[in-house]
Amino acid sequence: MPVSSHAPRTAYEQLDQQVHASLANASSSLSIASALLAATDWALHLAVSPGKCAELGQLALRQSCALARYTLESARGHAPAPLASERRFAAPEWQQWPFNTWHQAFLQTEQWWKAASSDVWGVSEHHQSQVGFAARNLLDVYSPANQFWTNPEVLRATIEQGGCNLARGACLALRDWQQALAQRQTAPSGPHQQVGRDLASTPGKVVLRNDLIELLQYAPAGEQVYAEPVLLVPAWIMKYYILDLTAQSSLVRYLVERGHTVFCISWRNPGPAQSELDMDDYLEQGWFAALGKVGDIMPGQRVHAGGYCLGGTLLAIAAAAMAREQDHRLASLTLLTAQTDFTEPGELGLFIDDSQLGVLEAQMQQRGVLRAEQMAGAFQLLRANDLLWSRMVRRYLLGEEEFPNDLMAWNADATRMPARMHSQYLRRLFLDNDLAAGRYSVQGKPVALGDVVLPAFMVATQSDHVAPWRSVYKFHALSRGEITFVLCSGGHNTGIVSPPGSPHRQYQIHTHAANAHHLSPDEWLAVARQEQGSWWPAWQSWLAARSGPRVAPPALAPAGADAPGNYVMEK
Repeated sequence: MPVSSHAPRTAYEQLDQQVHASLANASSSLSIASALLAATDWALHLAVSPGKCAELGQLALRQSCALARYTLESARGHAPAPLASERRFAAPEWQQWPFNTWHQAFLQTEQWWKAASSDVWGVSEHHQSQVGFAARNLLDVYSPANQFWTNPEVLRATIEQGGCNLARGACLALRDWQQALAQRQTAPSGPHQQVGRDLASTPGKVVLRNDLIELLQYAPAGEQVYAEPVLLVPAWIMKYYILDLTAQSSLVRYLVERGHTVFCISWRNPGPAQSELDMDDYLEQGWFAALGKVGDIMPGQRVHAGGYCLGGTLLAIAAAAMAREQDHRLASLTLLTAQTDFTEPGELGLFIDDSQLGVLEAQMQQRGVLRAEQMAGAFQLLRANDLLWSRMVRRYLLGEEEFPNDLMAWNADATRMPARMHSQYLRRLFLDNDLAAGRYSVQGKPVALGDVVLPAFMVATQSDHVAPWRSVYKFHALSRGEITFVLCSGGHNTGIVSPPGSPHRQYQIHTHAANAHHLSPDEWLAVARQEQGSWWPAWQSWLAARSGPRVAPPALAPAGADAPGNYVMEK
């Protein structure tokens, strides 16, 4: 039974919930049943697919012969062309025998399992993806890069440093173990970065506070500002200040310095007392409360609304509800890596099915919230090489202590989520795709994204594991308004935090006119122009052209607390 149900729970249902929560606690919040269903579906269909089995056998034979030739040539002192390559084996040490043979054998095993877990007749796409994901992660445990005796970089460092790297790694492991026992989540050690001083330091005031949000209004940087303000809606899955990191990488400061009056929502870090908050609360106490306050401060001015990640999805829902009610307070929409159609949600979809959601709901029913470390663990599994194994090798085998940048410090400052809201979000949007299908209800009545005709500026990133750009692009098929779409380099976070001057940044941009013929993602790629540098100036110019004349800035609330406020400090 989903957490969002208001029906009384019987003694039998309570027993099931307790058992499922206990199983979830023992399995790191992963559904054992979901994994078994996927494995059974794959194994049974593979067993009755002699063609696929023969194909896999032939592939294994070809790989074995190729690896034997490669090994023989390497043993003779030759430098054969690698059979496969990957970034983690790029160092020169990996090209020496026997390390080159070991890592080539590992990469070929990965290739075989990728072939074995895909294109099996009759297996659901979701189950094939789960089997492939499980195989990839299990193989990573035995990767030669992750073992002391088979990693030449670690062996070289150990010889050169007389084992001091291992001693430092042991000290770091002990420190991490102590922190885990204390159940404290801290930023990586290194130079201290303090919220309000080094991060989230753009001057401003808290102009509204309720049980869910603090609304920040930032101080103007000049004597005149654009007439129409900007209201930013960050994701509640993390702290808001990804949009206001250091002074050099703050999107908020960038807009303020160019004459925009900026407001930003800072979400509360909910605890068990907020477990019953739902999506309607996030709309009413979050978005609509903030929009109403902006209207009080700047009466008569329409608002340019921008939403990041989940905040963008919430903003799209709100815009559709406002269009339904003929509410014209918005001037434009900006959606940053925000999905509105969840038919292709990316690798995060591996963790979303009825069985997995049942496990999470049982745990959340018991605790009242989804804990920050549960979500962090899911993201680590999605990018295990980058976020887990390579970090462990550097930290515990090479003894290299991390010195965090601003994004790393922000990423370590995770938040919880109310049980009811998170269950609704996962079921109604990810699992059932109600928003794109026109079934999502606000205040008891369904909303349709087709009613949204506001000009929109959308940003997606090329290497996004959370909101793949082709999934973000689906908004084109749902809205009838003008859409300026940007595809930029980087990932879900690094692509958005892209201040001018950042190296190796580029983007493509194209404007799709209102009611124009639909372009597929591949057609869009063909016509979108390529630009070098950050996408921030393009967005700021787009906003400036729609924000009215320059006027005297509005006053800051004199009694409000200084930005970044109090909610961002909650652990």
